[in-house]
Parts: sequence; C-alpha cells; structure tokens
Amino acid sequence: MRAVDVYTVEPWGLYLARPTPGRAQFHYLQSWLLPALGLRATIFHFNPGHERDQDFYLDVGRFTAGDARWYSEDHYLDLVVRTGIGVELDDVGELMTAVRHGLLSPETAEQAIETAAGAIDGLARNGYDLDRWLAGNGMALTWPTL
Repeated sequence: MRAVDVYTVEPWGLYLARPTPGRAQFHYLQSWLLPALGLRATIFHFNPGHERDQDFYLDVGRFTAGDARWYSEDHYLDLVVRTGIGVELDDVGELMTAVRHGLLSPETAEQAIETAAGAIDGLARNGYDLDRWLAGNGMALTWPTL
C-alpha cells in the first residue's frame, strides 16, 4: 500500500499523484491509467542529479477498473517519450525473459508488442505529442502543477 495524494476518475482512465519515499531517482510521480490503450502514462519528478531526458514514461500492461479498486499487470515493455522529438521502446529483453520463464504467456507478450507498436504509431502521427494523440482519442489528460 502506498499513500496517494490525488485520485481522479474519468470514464476512460484514472489519474493518481503520489510521493515516492525511499526512491533515490525521483520524489513524486503523476500517472494516468488508460485501460482502453493498455498504457500507464507517468511523469516522474526527479531529484537533482537524477534527471532524465524524457517527458513521459509509458508502461504497457493491463489496467482494469474494479468496483472499489483498480488492478494493473505490467507487461514489461516501456516507452520513453520526448515531446516533439521521438519515442524509445525499452525492456524488450525483459519481456522475452518473462515469457521464457512462464511469467507471461506468448499471447500476452504478443498483445504487449501490438500495444507498444500502436502507441509508437499514434505518437509518430501526432508529432510525438502524447497529450495531442490522447486528446484525439477522447482522453484529455490533465497534469496538475505540483
């Protein structure tokens, strides 16, 4: 269990913002869970000396809204978005290792690859602008200033 400062539920997703105690790299994160796209979009607030050249970090997975709680399953692939510049696919080796060791089925891995490819395509078609791509899908994200 982790303390969460803010939850916001929209028909298409869940926003949360929370501190990340004990993390050397960052002290706070803001995330949107986007079940229809199989993505979690995150902004990390890095500590001095740990900054990274990224605007958004996208986790590929299964995100499901329940009656009283949301559920998430990480599918290992990640996308690093630099607005207006490009997107980088990370952790393909982790996905393959997970399949090899039976942590994910080949069918789930295939879906993860399709999800990542669809996101890369959507981002490229929108000038690598996550907010513009998602707004075009009816998902107007807000990122409250901290």
